[in-house]
Amino acid sequence: MLTAVLLTVLLCACEGTTIRSAVPTYPVRLTINTRLGQFVHFVPEATYDYITVDRQGYHYHDYTQALAATDMIGYAGVIVYIDGSCRYNAFDMCCPHCLDPKHPVEMDGFFAVCPICGEQYDMSWGLAVPTQHIATEALRRYPVIQSNGKLTISQ
Repeated sequence: MLTAVLLTVLLCACEGTTIRSAVPTYPVRLTINTRLGQFVHFVPEATYDYITVDRQGYHYHDYTQALAATDMIGYAGVIVYIDGSCRYNAFDMCCPHCLDPKHPVEMDGFFAVCPICGEQYDMSWGLAVPTQHIATEALRRYPVIQSNGKLTISQ
C-alpha cells in the first residue's frame, strides 16, 4: 500500500516538467565537423563564439557553407553557441514572443536579439533567457551531441 502511495506521489510530482515552447516543432538535423575547413576554430575554448544556420547555409564569421540535402534547420534557423562554461548549445532562431520565422533573432555580443520586438536573449551561459521581459520563455533548445570533432544537432 505504501509503495502505491509513493508511486502516485512521484508520478504526480513529475507532471508538467516537460519544457514546452511556443515555437512550432520543425525537424532539425545538422552536423558540424569542427576538424575541417573554417570550422576548425569553433572549439570549446572559443567561448561566446557561434555559428548560425539558415536557408542560405552555415555562417561562421566571414565564411558561408551551403546546406546539405539532408540538413534540416528547425523553424527559423539554428544558433550553435559556445557558452562561458565551454559547452556547445543550440537554439532555434525564432523569437518565442513574435513567432516569425522570416525575422530570426540576430547575434549581438552575448545576446540574440529579436528584430521585431527587441527582446534580448542572454546566451552567455547557454540558457538563452529573455532579459527585457517582453518574452516569457527562452529560445527553443536543441540537443547537441559532441563526438570525434563533430557536433550533431537534432531533436
